[in-house]
Amino acid sequence: MKNLRTFGTGALSDALGKTGAMDHEIKCRSANPRMAGQAFTVRIHTADILMVGRALSECPAGKVLVIDGRGAPNTALWGDLTTLAARVKKLAGVVIDGAIRDMRRVQKDALPVFARSVVPNAGGAEYVGELSVPVSCGGVPVSPGDWVVGDEDGVVVIPAARLQEVVAKAKLIVAAERKIERALRAGADLSELLRFSERIERKKNEVFLPQLSSRPIRDSASVRRP
Repeated sequence: MKNLRTFGTGALSDALGKTGAMDHEIKCRSANPRMAGQAFTVRIHTADILMVGRALSECPAGKVLVIDGRGAPNTALWGDLTTLAARVKKLAGVVIDGAIRDMRRVQKDALPVFARSVVPNAGGAEYVGELSVPVSCGGVPVSPGDWVVGDEDGVVVIPAARLQEVVAKAKLIVAAERKIERALRAGADLSELLRFSERIERKKNEVFLPQLSSRPIRDSASVRRP
């Protein structure tokens, strides 16, 4: 679905009920953060690149290669040669829950490459992993065929079964935001447009649990120790 790239990940996250967004450490490391495509997944042994090469060979054009590197931050699973190979194959992008290297070249490349960290040392090539299986990436479950969208804000995963629902909701969200933009340009007050004053007054009348900041602080001398 090509028009997914027209939505920001923020609108898609809102349409998903603020779920589906990978954690903040999964960042774009290349020159182009805009991507959208269905997931082709691989789960690897920690710090091992053997199945990354296999996945890259089998991933079809137009798909987003999602690599479950188990979040290991100190061993690179991707670099400049894999980036070149993926771009030549016309992959839609790559998302790695792990590290990459060769940033001097990767950061200039047009292929969207998202990863958790950057380090110089590469992984080994000893262990067999799993292709086209449900994985976890950036704290979000990803199944083969799910839709993966990336931009400057990060990466959002849309379950395949919810695509039409999420797109419909995202359209309404974007339309509402454009309406607010027009009103702001005409001089309207944002707080009033979003009914913040009304909400504040309503909240004043609600009963809240005691907040942590309002709890009395005990003197350390009064705390009993074993």
